[in-house]
Amino acid sequence: MSEQTGEKTEQPTQRRLEEAIKKGQTPRSAEVQTVFVLLGGVAALTFCGRETWQTLVNTEVQTFGHLYNTPVTADSLQAYGVSGALLVLKCAGPFVFITMLAGLVAGAIQNRFQTASEILAPDWNRVNPVTGFQRLFSNQTLVPTAIAAVKFAIVLALTYTEIRAVLLDPIFTTSVSVGRLAEFLGQTGLSILLRVSLALVVIAAADYGYQFWKTGRDLMMTKEELKEEAKSTEGNPQIKNARRRRKSASKAKQLAEVAKADVVVTNPTHIAIALRYDRKTMKAPKVVAKGIRLNAQKIREIAVQHQVPIMENKPLARTLFKHAKVGGEVPAQLYAAVAEVLAWVYRINRFRYYSERNQV
Repeated sequence: MSEQTGEKTEQPTQRRLEEAIKKGQTPRSAEVQTVFVLLGGVAALTFCGRETWQTLVNTEVQTFGHLYNTPVTADSLQAYGVSGALLVLKCAGPFVFITMLAGLVAGAIQNRFQTASEILAPDWNRVNPVTGFQRLFSNQTLVPTAIAAVKFAIVLALTYTEIRAVLLDPIFTTSVSVGRLAEFLGQTGLSILLRVSLALVVIAAADYGYQFWKTGRDLMMTKEELKEEAKSTEGNPQIKNARRRRKSASKAKQLAEVAKADVVVTNPTHIAIALRYDRKTMKAPKVVAKGIRLNAQKIREIAVQHQVPIMENKPLARTLFKHAKVGGEVPAQLYAAVAEVLAWVYRINRFRYYSERNQV
């Protein structure tokens, strides 16, 4: 029944998940981004707030203390502008850098440190003001707006007592210095920010869990989609048959070369490597065939039929099977080991030659 109605009942395949990552279809929560940026701001205030405040106080004292004898000319105004810009950069730079870094880290974590190549492609509809205006007042924005209002209400409820205690503090009805008032506001503001951050952490965890579930549900596939993907992955049956024929022809060619080999190195039963060396035409010994399990058994059978010497050498057989290619030369680091095998073969052949001659 689900197959007929196209209901998504199957888990997404690896290919579907990889395509989703390329398109940026990963679980993403704006609340996680907000929490990271807010915590980055709190960290910046904690480590740089006092120094920034002291810099601003010293600048104001120096500026207003010498205001009566400050020259006002075209050159001095330009210098004041440069000094002001450097002051803003010095004071706001650490906060901007830390919060920006926190936002990038949050995005990287949610994207699993992978780049969505397709979503990075330029799309002018994203910057189209008409499209943006339509999205702003569409029905799809009503639910997120309502959820945002609920989140604001939760945060306000969790921080109301702290804000009320600050507003009713006697410091506002007594005579205190500006520095003391600023210190009080900084401490209470940091305390409120920590409460807001903790509240948003809970909201972000719940929202990310929902986004994770929603993304997984959206990526689920129907049985028909699974069949279509299987067909596209496996390819045309004719192409597969052609590949099988080429593979069979290659194996047959390898087995035919075993009869011309000088030696077969075995593991002793799981791996078989057929080697051949002709001093006149080859610079180094070549691997004419190699196989594992059933193919190794066939290579040994052909070697026995054509009286090709078989030598058991487990380390050499494994290394040749792993690093040497059929039709290619033996790796240089194995020259010494293969030379010992060929020397043994030459001794065997010489003994066989003298034995046959004596029998004649």
